[in-house]
Amino acid sequence: MPVDDIVLAANGDASAFERVYHAHVPRVHGLARRMAGPDAADELTQDVFVRAWQKLGTFRGESSFGTWLHRLAVNVIVERFRTLGVARDRFLSDSESALEVATAPPRSRPDLGMDLQAAIERLPPGARTIFVLHDVEGYRHEEIAGMLGVSAGTSKSQLHRARQTLRRTLNATTKRAADRPQMAQTRTGPQIGQR
Repeated sequence: MPVDDIVLAANGDASAFERVYHAHVPRVHGLARRMAGPDAADELTQDVFVRAWQKLGTFRGESSFGTWLHRLAVNVIVERFRTLGVARDRFLSDSESALEVATAPPRSRPDLGMDLQAAIERLPPGARTIFVLHDVEGYRHEEIAGMLGVSAGTSKSQLHRARQTLRRTLNATTKRAADRPQMAQTRTGPQIGQR
């Protein structure tokens, strides 16, 4: 992306900002989807770019624009969690199992295997957010704790639970997929040419 577009957009050029938007929207939307889930991703992506338009004049070029925008996006998404008052309620108590809280998404084709993205989306929101921030985006527990207003210990605990849940979910999906061909063979009866 040409730096000129960023400078032009910072000076109020809407066409330049549109080019900046199109260059960065896939990454921002992906981050929003991973952190907040598919239902909130579109609105959060829009909020990030509204905030970027408002704050573009503060971009000093000390890091790449993509890095600046990524940090802004994380802040907007975390701020949304706080605004909705769900920052602390989204986390599991020590006695709750993530598998008890996670709900299975409706599946239009039950014969399709679940991929990692679908498994991440099944995580409880707090565990999903910490998993994405730590394992996908590379933040340290201390940074996550500061962003979410929780202790570093809570961050570590939620990450552990998220990983366990993902492992169980993906293992169960793999086992179901492996069992499917055998079940299909037993139900088909004699093959053509056999009696």
